[in-house]
Amino acid sequence: MDPVTLLLSAVVILCLAYVYINRKQDKYRHFPPGPKPLPIIGNIHTIDMAKPHITFIQLSETYGPVFSIQMGTTKMVVLCGYDVIKDALINHAEEFSDRPNTPVLAKFLKGHGLALSNGENWKVMRRFTLSTLRDFGMGKKGIENKITEEAECLIQTFKSYGGKPFDNLPIINAAVANIIISLLLSERFEYDDPTILQLMNIINENMRLLGSPMVRLYNIFPSVMDWLPGEHRDVLENNRMFENFIRATFTKHRKELDVNDQRNLIDAFLAKQIEGKPESTLYYHNGNLNALVSDLFTAGMETTTTTLRWGLLLMMKYPEIQKKVQNEIERVIGSAQPQLEHRKQMPYTDAVIHEIQRFGDIAPDSVPHATSQDVTFRGHFIPKGTTVMVILSSVLKDGAYFEKPEEFYPEHFLNTEGHLKKNEAFIPFSMGKRSCAGENMANMELFLFFTSLLQNFTFQAPPGAKLDLTPAMGVTNGPQPYEMCAIPRS
Repeated sequence: MDPVTLLLSAVVILCLAYVYINRKQDKYRHFPPGPKPLPIIGNIHTIDMAKPHITFIQLSETYGPVFSIQMGTTKMVVLCGYDVIKDALINHAEEFSDRPNTPVLAKFLKGHGLALSNGENWKVMRRFTLSTLRDFGMGKKGIENKITEEAECLIQTFKSYGGKPFDNLPIINAAVANIIISLLLSERFEYDDPTILQLMNIINENMRLLGSPMVRLYNIFPSVMDWLPGEHRDVLENNRMFENFIRATFTKHRKELDVNDQRNLIDAFLAKQIEGKPESTLYYHNGNLNALVSDLFTAGMETTTTTLRWGLLLMMKYPEIQKKVQNEIERVIGSAQPQLEHRKQMPYTDAVIHEIQRFGDIAPDSVPHATSQDVTFRGHFIPKGTTVMVILSSVLKDGAYFEKPEEFYPEHFLNTEGHLKKNEAFIPFSMGKRSCAGENMANMELFLFFTSLLQNFTFQAPPGAKLDLTPAMGVTNGPQPYEMCAIPRS
């Protein structure tokens, strides 16, 4: 190449680079402020990759409730505090209604299902899910009866330990899983059934791994880390095994399907497939069924299990609170089976359950959102497709709304007369268009399981055990592994 051509080529390349950089700078000219990123890695070196919400809350004290960070080469926006989160998710609900791509899950979900899908697919799947779950008893007496029956099985299993120490995780896991399984499959598993044990192990392991620094790094640098060994490969293998179970299950249901006698959500979905309407092909395909069942199984099991396990740990830690709950149970319910109608007569127990959810802070940084369009928010320009982190922990632990945010204090939800007091900052299920679809069922389960267990047992730590309230590693905030003693009360 002659010198003139070489020089002209260099000038053209420099001009194009200048235009590209300026256009990119224009795009982010009014972007929220944030710490200065380093090349390639961004702000990763300053983030607690095991519990990033802790760093985000600290950064909000410097940069305000709407700020930006850069993870690798990707710019993100972080929202902290009730006022800002409500403004985004309620007043700008449509603009903040998308989900970003999560590389470690994308290979499995492929943009299908409910939790991480977008656009019309998400709208169709959400409408179908809510209407179908209602049809099969969610929020009605039918599901209440299933929960109370399962609570009795749980009680009998606890009694079998004779007051000796045991790990409650697999037992509570199975009991809670059986509720969502009844809606999805019309089945119930014994707590030692190999199938449910394998499913629970897969989900619990994935929830732990998805919060690990290695998997978080994979989601930032997928093309680089695809070639490396690590925990991201374990997540992919777990997803493959779970997908095989789901496929085998709905293949069985397809063979037995009677459209005039639909028994559960999978039957209802398969019936949609054969209606012959345009949406049957567009939305009611196996990819969506696969992802939807995975979403519902995981959401229906993990967070409620984690909340109940926090509840029993906190009752052991604070026996005086446990005793107050038991006194209210004796006064209102006696030896009868707990029913949802009792809840309005039990403000203290209700306040304790609210406080377990608040203190446990199960989803501290929620599920990430993304902007569905360009939006100007609180004076900042946020381009379409920007990942938005909604830090629920900044709300549930906000001293402006909760008198003792770092303590377990049921009085956060009681007025001076001892009646249940609502608090607008109590948003453990998030809010707006993307709030948890199973919130009502989860609240039913928490009340019925919790009151049934405290009606029948006093929970104590094993002799010499120290009760640690530090959350374990994971994408959700679960308690550290612990054992307990369930002492029968009758």
